[in-house]
Amino acid sequence: YHGDRVLDRKQKLKLNTVTSLANQIVLIICGFVVPVLILHAFGSAVNGLVNSITQFLGFISLLELGVGAVVQSALYKPLADKDNASISRIYVSANRFFRMIAIILLVYIVLLMLFYPAIVSSEFDWLFSASLIGCIAISLFAQYYFGVVNNLLLNSDQRSYVQNIISVAAQILNVAACVVLINFGCGIHAVKLVASLIFLLRPLGMAWYVKKNYDLSRNISYQEEPIKQKWNGIAQHFASVVLSNTDFVVLTLFSTLTNVSIYSVYNLVVSGLKQMIFSMMSGIQALMGELWVKQQLSELNKLFGWVEWFMHTGAVAVWGCTVALIVPFVQVYTSGVNDADYVVPLFAMLISYAHMGHCLRLPYNLMILVGGHYRETQSNYIVAAVMNIVISVLAVHAWGLIGVALGTICAMFYQTFWMANYISKNLLKWPIKCFLKQFFVDLISLVLIYKSNAWIELGDVSYFAWGIMALKVVLVAFVGLLAVNIIFYKANLLALWNKIKT
Repeated sequence: YHGDRVLDRKQKLKLNTVTSLANQIVLIICGFVVPVLILHAFGSAVNGLVNSITQFLGFISLLELGVGAVVQSALYKPLADKDNASISRIYVSANRFFRMIAIILLVYIVLLMLFYPAIVSSEFDWLFSASLIGCIAISLFAQYYFGVVNNLLLNSDQRSYVQNIISVAAQILNVAACVVLINFGCGIHAVKLVASLIFLLRPLGMAWYVKKNYDLSRNISYQEEPIKQKWNGIAQHFASVVLSNTDFVVLTLFSTLTNVSIYSVYNLVVSGLKQMIFSMMSGIQALMGELWVKQQLSELNKLFGWVEWFMHTGAVAVWGCTVALIVPFVQVYTSGVNDADYVVPLFAMLISYAHMGHCLRLPYNLMILVGGHYRETQSNYIVAAVMNIVISVLAVHAWGLIGVALGTICAMFYQTFWMANYISKNLLKWPIKCFLKQFFVDLISLVLIYKSNAWIELGDVSYFAWGIMALKVVLVAFVGLLAVNIIFYKANLLALWNKIKT
């Protein structure tokens, strides 16, 4: 393969990080614009229906069986060795698998169109719900048929900036189209159909780039399965899908579409922030994978120490501020929407801390994926998935939104502690006491941020007033977090400062 291989590790890491962060910022902005347009134009019930359908369609990814993560891990070594034949064999094997998933997806879409309308509110007739499923599903089918394997290849080769650039263009075009269509009085079906057609640009654009920049032999044959441990990522993948989709499904089955809509608004904020934090780690997994396959363990250990501290400190800063700002933001965001009460403070706090737990577990999860320890860690993922489902279903009747948030937060923090303990014993020479110290510092920082921001309130229901409030909260949180880290991680702060200066 050829193209931009001349870029070194650091250049790729910077380019991946910058474009991924830019992509997430655009995703967050666009992710807020489109739903509020839908809320005002079509109401909370339609918004809840759209989000519920999207999550039900997302369950098809269960059939990936964790193969995507295993493919990405399998590609690190042949890419590092520039072994084009091995890359081609892995690519062809993965492509066959995901095209089979695309065919199964078609069957799943038909079944959803037949049976899903019967389990949602009678407010919408069968044709309305079934046709909306078809409109939303188009781009998902294209992703599996054209895009997944190219996406995995680019990620493994530290070229995720390619898909980031394509995604930014598609998101901006989609928002422009939605604004025009809604202003012209078009229905929700037209809005979602055009969005699906625009998002076809992503898999098609990546397919074109891979074809142009990689000399892949797409007709290559193989006797032995080139993707080792192909089925060993099942538990991890199942847990990931369950953790991402359980809340919407539980609310759809056991609560109301209005509650789904309320959840989706808060989820816009927390999932957007979570993905923004993840984007800052976008190039790290591939870099860790390269160091691992080359067994440069000293350098990997040093990198992991920085990743853990950076992720914990960043997550505490972001989610500490989020707890103070999310309810005032939702008040402003849903101003004028009067068919539901979107102010749910306890739920807001719990769902924020649940997603913080997802961020805290990222360094340990990345190391497990990089090390290829899929089979060895299956029990952890299964327990987390079951825990999330059982607690959510049992608690939703009594506490509604708060109940499903409790299920998520319990599963996330269980996984974080389990993974940290596992990698300290099995993958890296990284003592568990380092994690425990970091977690202790996290707790002190969160309490300090929460208490020090208690006096700050929203002046009036406007974006300007919220912006002023956010500046105060962020400034107070920064000072508190800086003080705590000067006490416990002074060496890290000095090293970071010296790196910034140079």
